[in-house]
Amino acid sequence: MSIEVASIHVTEEGRPGWRYAVASGILGWVLDAFDFFVVVFLLDTLAAHLLVPKMSIVWTISITLAMRPVGALLFGTLADRFGRRKPLMVCVVYFSIVTVLSGFAPNFVFFLIMRALYGIGMGGYWGIGASFAMENAPRKRRGIFSGLMQGGYPFGYLVTAVCMQFVEPHFGWQAMFLVGTPLAAIIVLLTALSPESYAWKQNHMGSVLNIFRTLWQHAGSFAYLLLVMVVMSCLSHGTQDLYPDFLKSLPFVRDANILGMAPLFGIPILYNIGAIAGALFFGGFSERFGRRRSMIAALILSLISIPAWAFGGGLLVLVLGSFFMQTGVQGAFGVIPAHLNELSPDAVRSLFPGFVYQLGVLVASPAVSFEYALRDRLGYPWALTLFELSVILSLIVIFAFGPEKRGKSFYRD
Repeated sequence: MSIEVASIHVTEEGRPGWRYAVASGILGWVLDAFDFFVVVFLLDTLAAHLLVPKMSIVWTISITLAMRPVGALLFGTLADRFGRRKPLMVCVVYFSIVTVLSGFAPNFVFFLIMRALYGIGMGGYWGIGASFAMENAPRKRRGIFSGLMQGGYPFGYLVTAVCMQFVEPHFGWQAMFLVGTPLAAIIVLLTALSPESYAWKQNHMGSVLNIFRTLWQHAGSFAYLLLVMVVMSCLSHGTQDLYPDFLKSLPFVRDANILGMAPLFGIPILYNIGAIAGALFFGGFSERFGRRRSMIAALILSLISIPAWAFGGGLLVLVLGSFFMQTGVQGAFGVIPAHLNELSPDAVRSLFPGFVYQLGVLVASPAVSFEYALRDRLGYPWALTLFELSVILSLIVIFAFGPEKRGKSFYRD
């Protein structure tokens, strides 16, 4: 066996230190989600503090989502040109600083600017983190680690809910914008201990011009994956971002008790446990049964959960509906890191999936505000139902006729 072939065999099984790379990718997405969902839980508090209508704070969520492609373009290009490790560390430090500044905004304009800047960091992280984790993970376990990484997003949501219950009452709402800073330091340390991606070393381009030329040459694949991520973003944000506000509108929920906690926090904790379980299960399931089939199965689970999720007339029904809804939503998303990286050109594996992911978020960014406006006409249950029903059925069709490259090697022979 030649030295080159032996080296590729080692990378397919995982290089020494690959666990640090995978851990940094997973934890970074946890932190990104935590910093994003802090605002979702503090809509009323921030509106009162900054002296603006709640709708203004809701719009900052859309602006954060809209700025994510800028970060994907910037940090993805840097990662494909100069390697994964250093851009990843810079990105984590950057969005952590902006998050802290958001919590101490003296007025709404400053807060708006910080959330836009945060969107750049949030968008920059996923492409680097996913490619870094997928390229370093053992090939035969890629689906499992894909689920673990994407499961970091609902885990960050869950941690936010826990901290809102136990940190915010004792230390104040501004402390929520400081909680993630120790984790940011851990992520930087893990990345520093990780090996640089061997796949990047084999395939990286000599110039930024060549990177964008390669991106243009794969415009057809980019267009399909953009469609996927637009509708997937509607699926995720349409079921998550306004759901705590929906729960507050239900009289029988306000005075209930979930696991010794207020239902506004207890219910999200439970449905995010379902989301994490879904990402892990369907991510691993995709390794054996295929990426598209696994995502369709997860979507069917969400589809049949809609009546209980939106119209549950009792607390138990609502909890079960939201639990299985998020099991399916994040089950489908748990396959996405592996699926997008396998369908991406080797030379632009940070820029291509990261940019298409975040551009999809940009196109879908008005979804939350549209859903909120739809609520004014139809009420929350029907607004949630009609929006997500159309989204889930569209995704099933898209995946049924789409491509797949499960198990693709990231290395040249």
